[in-house]
Amino acid sequence: MIIVDGHLDLGFNYLGVGRDPRDSALLIREREGDLAKQPFRGQCMVGLPEMQRGGVRIVFPTLFLARKRDNLPVDRPASVTYETAEEAERCGRMQLEFYQRLADDEKNPFRMIGTRADLESVLAAEEPPIGFVPLMEGADPIVVPEDAPVWFERGIRIVGLAWRSTRYSGGTSEPGPLTEAGRALVPALDRAGIILDLSHAAEESFFEALDLYERPPIASHSNPRKICPGDRQLSDEMIRRIAARGGVIGSVPFNWMLQEGWKESGCPAVPLSRVAEAIHHVTQVAGTHHAAAIGSDLDGGFGAESAPEGLDTIADLPRLAEVLADVSFTDEQIFDILGRNWIRFLKENLPAGR
Repeated sequence: MIIVDGHLDLGFNYLGVGRDPRDSALLIREREGDLAKQPFRGQCMVGLPEMQRGGVRIVFPTLFLARKRDNLPVDRPASVTYETAEEAERCGRMQLEFYQRLADDEKNPFRMIGTRADLESVLAAEEPPIGFVPLMEGADPIVVPEDAPVWFERGIRIVGLAWRSTRYSGGTSEPGPLTEAGRALVPALDRAGIILDLSHAAEESFFEALDLYERPPIASHSNPRKICPGDRQLSDEMIRRIAARGGVIGSVPFNWMLQEGWKESGCPAVPLSRVAEAIHHVTQVAGTHHAAAIGSDLDGGFGAESAPEGLDTIADLPRLAEVLADVSFTDEQIFDILGRNWIRFLKENLPAGR
């Protein structure tokens, strides 16, 4: 079984708090000790040995930055926070260059995927590498919409408009439509061949962006509002619109996004079966299991203490097969949801290459 994870903040964690994705998550936990109790950190869940043990073959590593006014508690704010578009571009390039260095070093099992040919090479390799499909989470590193092709040439294949709000779009907890620049950026992404990620987009900007974008979109890491209400999640109409365009939605195993009112202090872990419920709801609304996948966002501001019961590290993602079977998915459907749906989508939407 091949696992594909549609959302991991590897670069932010490396540059912002010193977590090297080549290390074991358990080794990082031991090294960090009580640092894991800091806000927006948690017990580390992602490391190379755990990815390999879990059969993770492809990930979408992000360029994730925070605005300085968000006051995220990071060790190296100059590397992952910004005020101006130029600062955002510099920080975004630092993360992308980190991924490229990992992929260029033959001692590492990481490989960049920019084309269908790259994807096929990763999947066909005897010694299984881990393929990187770079995803920009929040479009502020794109200084002007005309720079979209530049980022494509650099290796970015997916762009999300927002985290909270950006210069381009309303976002989680900061609602609003696309800005004038956003209305120029979305068609520019389309023309450049960049996949649009609608996770974190505000309600107004979500539907406005869909009207301006012709390719299939995705939501790399989003759960249904039916499972857990809030503007961070997708309404049924949002799910239908993504699925109708041939898009894919990555479900997130994060307690706060699976159970309304869950808090780290005082609430028991959410059952892993709740992830299967979220995925099942997506498939029922979409009318097809091909719209469902995984976008774990592990170590994306939360750790093992905030993950569902039985999910200690990324090595445990294959356990989702058990709970998916319990809600009547077949083996073939489970293999699709845990990996093949993302692979199919990439084959259909990456450039051919050679």
